[in-house]
Amino acid sequence: MSEGFLMEVCVDSVESAINAERGVGSLSVFAGAGRIELCSSLQEGGITPSIGLLKVVKQYTRIPVYAMIRPRGGDFLYTDREVEVMRMDMDLMKGSGADGLVLGALTEDGRVDAELCMELLAACRPLPVTFHRAFDMVRDPSAALETLVSLGFERVLTSGCDCSALEGLPVIKRLVEQAKGRIVVMPGGGITERNLQRILEGSGAQEFHCSARSSRESAMKFRNHHVNMGASISVPEYASKVADVTKVRTLNAIAKNTL
Repeated sequence: MSEGFLMEVCVDSVESAINAERGVGSLSVFAGAGRIELCSSLQEGGITPSIGLLKVVKQYTRIPVYAMIRPRGGDFLYTDREVEVMRMDMDLMKGSGADGLVLGALTEDGRVDAELCMELLAACRPLPVTFHRAFDMVRDPSAALETLVSLGFERVLTSGCDCSALEGLPVIKRLVEQAKGRIVVMPGGGITERNLQRILEGSGAQEFHCSARSSRESAMKFRNHHVNMGASISVPEYASKVADVTKVRTLNAIAKNTL
């Protein structure tokens, strides 16, 4: 781990993006300048952000911004029309300043959809592409990793096919060893100040992915508690989660001291 580390922070708002940069900007003296994964709807695991969000985030930040390409929540088996949406979104993100893209697709039997991913990667060029946590839903992670290497993905984000990166740590370690530098294996999923050191030391990874968020109360004084704008299990109407500068800096320091 002599070359340092890179922290990627997933965000779904301009404020979170700015806070992420404030917390990770000093990473440039290590392995990289830090990176943002830009999404909408993080409560669904992240879907494609709006062009407006991307453009304003790019206006207020300087670190690389990778845009999520995911047309909906749920599984990663896409219809032809959903692929049309993905292609259109990819073109729009490329034309609006995205520094990289994040995508993934599976077959119905739990394998990487190599044919579709090959087509999408060709359309993404020259931008670098990360395969997202669709990887955690594959039948055989070792075989899936080899497919991603052969296709030319820059990195794969994974919790080790488990509920969190800590629980999937043994698989992440095996994937890092299998990759042998051919593709970046980036742990993500439930990474906090309490488990980051163990995950980095136990996996051998040099990049990691986190949200580093805290809850924040709404500034609304009048509140109608009888109405929800989404499902009953949705995020409360009068609270939001925002990347926390202090949390990002703490994770930054833990990684620096570990690696």
